[in-house]
Amino acid sequence: MKILQPITIGSVTFKNRLMLPPLTTGYEAKDGSISSQSYAFYTRLAKGGVGYIVLGDVAPIRSFAPTPKLFDDSQIDSFRRLADSVHSYGTKIGVQIFHPEYDVDAINEMLINGQKNEVRERLHYDMEHFVNEVSETALMAIIDKMCACALRAQQAGIDVIQVHGDRLVGVLCSTKMNSRTDKFGGSLKNRTRFALLLVRALKQAVPNMIIDYKLSVVTPVRGKGGVDEVDAPQFAKWLEDAGVNMLHVGQANHTVNLADTIPPMGVQPYGFFADIAGAIRQAVSIPVSTSGRIIDPDMAETMLQTGKADMIGIGRALLADPEWPNKAALGQQKDIVRCISCNFCVDSIMNRSFVICTVNPENGFEESRVITAAKVKKNIVVIGGGPAGLEAARVAANKGHSVTLFEQQAQLGGQLNIADVPPRKAELHRATEDLIRAVHREGVALRLGETATTQSIMALKPDAVIVAVGAISFMPPIAGIEGHNIYDSWKVLAGEQLVSGRVTIVGGGVVGCETAEYLAERGCQVTIVEIADKITDHISVTILPSMLANYEQYGVKIYTNHRVIDIAADEIRCEDHYGNDIYIAHDYVVIASGARPVLFDAEALIAAGIEVVKVGDCCTVADISYATKTAYDAANAL
Repeated sequence: MKILQPITIGSVTFKNRLMLPPLTTGYEAKDGSISSQSYAFYTRLAKGGVGYIVLGDVAPIRSFAPTPKLFDDSQIDSFRRLADSVHSYGTKIGVQIFHPEYDVDAINEMLINGQKNEVRERLHYDMEHFVNEVSETALMAIIDKMCACALRAQQAGIDVIQVHGDRLVGVLCSTKMNSRTDKFGGSLKNRTRFALLLVRALKQAVPNMIIDYKLSVVTPVRGKGGVDEVDAPQFAKWLEDAGVNMLHVGQANHTVNLADTIPPMGVQPYGFFADIAGAIRQAVSIPVSTSGRIIDPDMAETMLQTGKADMIGIGRALLADPEWPNKAALGQQKDIVRCISCNFCVDSIMNRSFVICTVNPENGFEESRVITAAKVKKNIVVIGGGPAGLEAARVAANKGHSVTLFEQQAQLGGQLNIADVPPRKAELHRATEDLIRAVHREGVALRLGETATTQSIMALKPDAVIVAVGAISFMPPIAGIEGHNIYDSWKVLAGEQLVSGRVTIVGGGVVGCETAEYLAERGCQVTIVEIADKITDHISVTILPSMLANYEQYGVKIYTNHRVIDIAADEIRCEDHYGNDIYIAHDYVVIASGARPVLFDAEALIAAGIEVVKVGDCCTVADISYATKTAYDAANAL
């Protein structure tokens, strides 16, 4: 495969054409140096076979942003240790140098003085105005800091300097954000002047290093901070002339919707930036890379073979399975754990945590989560074939235990079989397929369509039992809820109950919101009634804009701060925030009031001296990520 062939750029030979594009991980130490968590993460990726790793958002200044930083010589050693580690696997490493689009020094001073409100106000202001107010002197000083950062990277043994063509650099290039009237504003030549000055300065500062440039492109419908698509080929030529050795082409950012640059499942097509990257590649003679919803080796290979790019960025896909490159090289593509584009990784960062992955419990925990071979081979029974049960069975069998899994349904997957039904959720089915393939590969004995009983479990003489029986939907004690046209959201999504006409959804959590969208797309007139002051906080920030746009398109009505009092055959009675009675007419009511753990009586097993552990929703109702992580940990501890 061409993706596995080496490529030489300048004086550097990359062992293959697969790269980890720049990501924000949240793994770095407080001062921005490479922490043990960060070291373990990138080392694991190098071990997995990726040819080129780019550390995203490396700041040349002291800032409060949770990103890597290389502004002081004391930080060089941590970067050198990381470079040495990834080099030991034949992987090359780059740092993506960026400067925020705000006055870092002024904001740092405010933070030191404890002016938190003023910091928020200043940040909001600077995001709009800093690009137009920053002086030429200050811009030149920023270039000096970036060059100093590059010199430190060179001392650390870093192979590549990538310029972040979004953020401050991209905002200066932007027709949407740059309204300057001096030599840094107006024409394309002026707007790109800073970027080109920066590249030339870097070439002078570190003449023997490879310069990569993240070319952020503003398309007609997405992005703000970058160069317009129509101008991108010309700008690419100028970058090449200035000394750039390679380009990484991507969607420009600076919108309130992160789905523009990190699109979740169903929002953008696979390889959605390939054509734009291909057009830029035709304009230059230097190598071009791109990324964007490239899930498996066949997608990546097609992009190379059709001339869209010379290197392929696989970001989230490597979080899901760091062995992606090695498996591709060994012809084990079907064993790759595929990214489902759920963007749980993105949400973790947005929630001020660090990157973790729904389908890979080890991601972010490379130091502590490693499957260890069992010292004593045991006989393990797993009860439940949802994501928690499947993951527990996979890990236990991988350790060397003998594993039998009971599932009362005729098919595996549990709640995943309805979670993939709502709009844009079909890609969740990949998680089900990959988990099922894994338990087959590990030799797990499957007993489908069979309810586990104490007798059937005891007959297997288990040493331990992992209970993963999941949850059931909750029907709240509302007067009238037993009516003939009162349905269960889970059964509606499963196709067991059919509704039409005016449908009121009771509950604005994840399931309620997704059911509402699902039914609205099928022609129902949908109303959501939610007792809280807003609909769910648990839908990804990258997914919510698409969902709300659909609500607007289909006329979905939302009543927040409304408590359902009783349900009649043709209307429900609610109480609003002020205590007033509100009546909403309906043909059907669909209940989406959450879930409760399924109970499993394990007393006889425990009394017999069998170790019993609960995982997933039957322990605490949560999400797929919680299910897989609790299952992984429980099985790995056996």
